[in-house]
Amino acid sequence: MSNSNKEYLLDFEKPLFELEQKLDEMRTINMTAVDVDLSDQIQALEQRVDELRTSIYKNLTRWQRVQIARHPLRPYTLDYISSLTTNFEELRGDRSYKDDPAIIGGFARFLGSEYGSKDRTIMILGHQKGRDTSSRKHRRFGMPNPEGYRKALRLMKLAARFGKPVVTLLDTPGAFPGLEAEERGQAEAIARNLLEMARLPVPIIVVVIGEGASGGALGVGVGDRILMLENSWYSVISPESCSSILWRSWDHKEDAALALKLTAPDLTRLGLVDTIVEEPIGGAHRNPAMTTQAVGRSIAAALDELGDSSDTDLITRRRAKFDAMGAYDTSGNGKAHSTSEAPNKVATSD
Repeated sequence: MSNSNKEYLLDFEKPLFELEQKLDEMRTINMTAVDVDLSDQIQALEQRVDELRTSIYKNLTRWQRVQIARHPLRPYTLDYISSLTTNFEELRGDRSYKDDPAIIGGFARFLGSEYGSKDRTIMILGHQKGRDTSSRKHRRFGMPNPEGYRKALRLMKLAARFGKPVVTLLDTPGAFPGLEAEERGQAEAIARNLLEMARLPVPIIVVVIGEGASGGALGVGVGDRILMLENSWYSVISPESCSSILWRSWDHKEDAALALKLTAPDLTRLGLVDTIVEEPIGGAHRNPAMTTQAVGRSIAAALDELGDSSDTDLITRRRAKFDAMGAYDTSGNGKAHSTSEAPNKVATSD
């Protein structure tokens, strides 16, 4: 972990950061001091750092995964578009009110040949957060207004017209909660997307790359394959909001995260997510290039799986998949089940 990222340090990473700092100091002394050899001490400390790093990131709590999902250096939608596609042509506006910069999308050439598949034209769209104060304000931290969902639907219908698959990237703390959003029909826009995506006659691949909060994420989250990064989260409500409702305080957000079962392993066990995409140890922000490559491989595999499906089969299986979510079997051990035909699997970032 570089010193330049110290300002983004998470609480549970502090012991690791202190050891890494000490290791850097010892390396500097070993290189610059005369008649000093710290090689053995450096090697021992390197082993301690590796062991601590593995211990921390292989035993993360649900709340800690939420924190990593919100890391400001994590790859965003535009980063994935830049890495996984060429010839991206952004399409703006909902043809009704105006453009919403919280959701971006357009046609692009997916570089599937780099992942053992084939290059193909896709419609790719998703939530976009900002990197600095100005861009965060411009994009409202990735929280769309109704026109954002209507733009997304316009683009998906355009993709269907030309028979091109759709890839959506989810990363939002929720739909924009402002009065103007309600005045322009926020709930109707999200509900309309759910209906239309359920019957869109082309493959839809959904990737949860960070935060997947409530209808703000689900509004572009109905698909044939649901992929989820290892340290992302997907839930009907954020832990803070859940804590505020149940305990009248944000102090119980960790308890809320535990109860919500909002992580990728939780949702895979419940049959809501098809594939977990592994991240580098420490999170996607530690090695964005490795993360985008893992996402690219997962998207390519999903597109290949769905490539020979007829329009009727796609729609029938997609609707059955979502109809089964939330079904509960009380005849035996009460385990939740899903009719999703895709096996639960893990795509690695190696």
